[in-house]
Amino acid sequence: MFARISAWAALFVAAVTASNVLELNPDNFDEHVGKGKPALVEFFAPWCGHCKNLAPTYEQLADAYAHAKDKVVIAKVDADGVGKPLGQKYGVTGFPTLKWFGPDGGEPEKYEGARDLEALATFITSKSGVKSKLKQPPPGATLILDVHSFDEVVMDPTKDVLVAFTAPWCGHCKRMKPTYEDVAKTFLPESNCIVANVDADAKVNAPLAMKYEISSFPTLKFFSKDNKEPEDYDGERTEEAFVNFLNEKCGTKRAVGGGLNDEAGRIPEFDTLAAKFFTAVLDEKNAILKEATALARAAGETAQQYLKVMNKVANSSEDYLEKETARLASILKKRTLNEKKLDEIKIKANILSSFVTQKAEEVKDAAREKLEEIKENAEKITKEFTREEL
Repeated sequence: MFARISAWAALFVAAVTASNVLELNPDNFDEHVGKGKPALVEFFAPWCGHCKNLAPTYEQLADAYAHAKDKVVIAKVDADGVGKPLGQKYGVTGFPTLKWFGPDGGEPEKYEGARDLEALATFITSKSGVKSKLKQPPPGATLILDVHSFDEVVMDPTKDVLVAFTAPWCGHCKRMKPTYEDVAKTFLPESNCIVANVDADAKVNAPLAMKYEISSFPTLKFFSKDNKEPEDYDGERTEEAFVNFLNEKCGTKRAVGGGLNDEAGRIPEFDTLAAKFFTAVLDEKNAILKEATALARAAGETAQQYLKVMNKVANSSEDYLEKETARLASILKKRTLNEKKLDEIKIKANILSSFVTQKAEEVKDAAREKLEEIKENAEKITKEFTREEL
């Protein structure tokens, strides 16, 4: 009975630890490499930190090609242990080293690309023609750049670009990644304010790391559309700090968490007119509306929203402000529309708020005046009462 349980336990352990990465050594290397199908071989050392970081990705890579084991080999060699002679034979001087062996053997090609799952799978597919069964994650908002695409985006004179130079194994980079991705999502509607990332530890991107003197990770640099000499970002790595920095540099009005902030669409000159509008009598209101109409001709499309509010208030009940503010707030809360439409509605809500604020101030002033009037009357009554007593 005990033997039967042990046998089942052994099968269970084998199933759990089964790997699609083929383990090679000097005794079986030639049986699998150069025998009619190509192979990607990782030369690793058990103590190597980079190798340990790569290990789960490499397992996923092998799983993605498990359906094509008869067409391509994903293998590894302990080049600091039993496979040391193979490491010496193929010129391995650092760990991990990945080499691509053709179907007929010969001198292998050293892989110098990025070590993320997608990059490795793309390389194997391009070399072997075998498609992976890689489950593609949804594309992120952060723009991924490399040595081939960097200048096209970053040096574009119409674009402001924040670039994070990172490394896949870097703990600080991993902690920053979700925050950085959230910031990228927030700025997606801003086509000329780009949030990007470069794997500066990938061999293929070594020229970029050298050019921009990347000596630690993550290093963040901002490239202005007006000056392509990079500026170091030394602020906090919080969502709020990134958003505030980009708003200042890009001239945008984005809010932490997405959408526009409360300043978007507001025009100081028209805010001043909105303040006058609510304290004015009817004839003065018409004069202010006329002034705003003339000013709006050169102030752009957003100014028209101020005119719309003035016309609505002048020609209908002032309840329009409260009702429209509540309606727009409800739409923004539900967030069922696309980002562009939500931005338009947020701008309208912001402009409405300039009038609502002025109305609130007017009500406060009126209440203050009424209070002063009551206070004065109370003092008069007190004086009269005192005089009668005397």
